[in-house]
Amino acid sequence: MLVQSLNPEILTPSELDLYLEAGWFRMGNAIFTTNFLKFHDVFYSAIWLRIDLEKFKPSKTQLKLKKLNARFRTEIIPADFKIEQDVLFQKYRSSISFDASPSNRDILGHTATGIYNTHEINIYDDQKLIATGYFDIGNETSAGITCFYDPDYKQFSLGKYLMFLKMEFSQQQGFRYFYPGYFAPNYPLFNYKLDIAKPYLEFFNLTTNLWHVFAEFDDQQVPLDMMVSQLTELSTILTAQNFEHQLFYYDFYDADLMASLNGQQLFDFPVFIQCFNKDTSIAMAVIVYDPRDHQFHLLQCMNIYNVDSLKKAEDRFNRSIIQTNQHLFASIFAERMAYVVMNSLKKTIDFQGF
Repeated sequence: MLVQSLNPEILTPSELDLYLEAGWFRMGNAIFTTNFLKFHDVFYSAIWLRIDLEKFKPSKTQLKLKKLNARFRTEIIPADFKIEQDVLFQKYRSSISFDASPSNRDILGHTATGIYNTHEINIYDDQKLIATGYFDIGNETSAGITCFYDPDYKQFSLGKYLMFLKMEFSQQQGFRYFYPGYFAPNYPLFNYKLDIAKPYLEFFNLTTNLWHVFAEFDDQQVPLDMMVSQLTELSTILTAQNFEHQLFYYDFYDADLMASLNGQQLFDFPVFIQCFNKDTSIAMAVIVYDPRDHQFHLLQCMNIYNVDSLKKAEDRFNRSIIQTNQHLFASIFAERMAYVVMNSLKKTIDFQGF
């Protein structure tokens, strides 16, 4: 699954370690993974990150930041919601230009305690709370959840300072890795994560299913870009042969993250080719490119929920939520997939004849 969410009733510290290692993250009381994102109707790849704390050494910039903020009082304690944190979050939220959760309590699932061992870092200027950061603790790892601060103290880079404090604390506890979440190539909002410990930064490679040092990250191997490039090549071949089809971005690739739809093994590719622009409420033939095995896959998909979408665009599929019903064929070659589709796929509802 490229997108998946679970709602465990119990999650041990060792289990959290395993989920984080597999590219999962906390969302409220749930834990989820996704390899794609959508901001302002634009699609991106999500690249998960972690920092090797066994090798981590503070940079000169971080040491200067620590000296700059030495005047403030800092505490690290088990998370426990406070009214002053609620007020601070709303002040922070009103100052930012990007979308944020309605409240800090929404981020943690409306409870500071639960299946996660969550800690908070609070920074005070005398008795005034000026910054808070939450992070979860596993057995050998920790994961940063969120940070917020008083915009009046913006010159102190408290967001970056909180991130550093989380790593410093985790390293002092003997943890192996710190997970700061993901970044999205071509979407600069998360790029700050690339600078907090770049010499010790690793990324999760969707193709190898392994963590690699960030120095090996290749802009030409971004999963979404690979999918679009390969499907565009296939579309060019099909067009030359006058084969009816359309390349779509799929607005509901992450529908499995919704509590009401979770667990239904929904189709979770953000881009695909629909064979025959057939507006059927029953089934359709779909081609995807999977960067995990570098193959094109021909699938039979079922429309399971019709959606009355207000967003109409020629390159968007948002009229229904779909589910994969059957895997029909796979090939690493666009030409081979095109040949099979054009010569073996019948324009019928059940797509039999393979």
